[in-house]
Amino acid sequence: MQRVAGGDEKAVSELYDRFGNLVFRAARQLLPSDAEAEDAVQEVFLRLWRTADRFDPNRARLVTWVMLLTRRHVIDRIRRSAVRPKTSLMTAANEGMTEGQETQSTRMERHTMLQEKLATLPDLQRAVIERSYLQGYTLREVALQLEIPLGTVKSALSRGLASLRSQSAKDLPDWAAS
Repeated sequence: MQRVAGGDEKAVSELYDRFGNLVFRAARQLLPSDAEAEDAVQEVFLRLWRTADRFDPNRARLVTWVMLLTRRHVIDRIRRSAVRPKTSLMTAANEGMTEGQETQSTRMERHTMLQEKLATLPDLQRAVIERSYLQGYTLREVALQLEIPLGTVKSALSRGLASLRSQSAKDLPDWAAS
């Protein structure tokens, strides 16, 4: 790991040869496809390369450290995919509607209404709601992006959703109405 930290490409290659299959198998156990597991392997080894200087052989064996980073990365990836919406903002605004129940103009109207209601919120509340619900970031990621404490993000989210609910719950998507 000292060689990896020093930028030795051959050391990175040796690290991959030694642990690549193990990391792939661990990622594949938790991720839904080979492609996602392969992406995770690449990201794990990039993280290993970037954090090589943090490895302390007195605290853990190398295999333990590699698997710890793998586990953390895969769990973070699963959490992000669970939170991040898989549909467009317009579709998210129409959550709960079955396909064909409303026209394109109705969807556009609901989307516009949602944007108007979000625009009435204070900047911090709007930013937190947009990033967490519409862009799919975790609250911790939002706190880092906005450079504010996590507690402040949680409070802004709570106040913002309460304000949206009080405006008109029937016109909002399920996540804002509950």
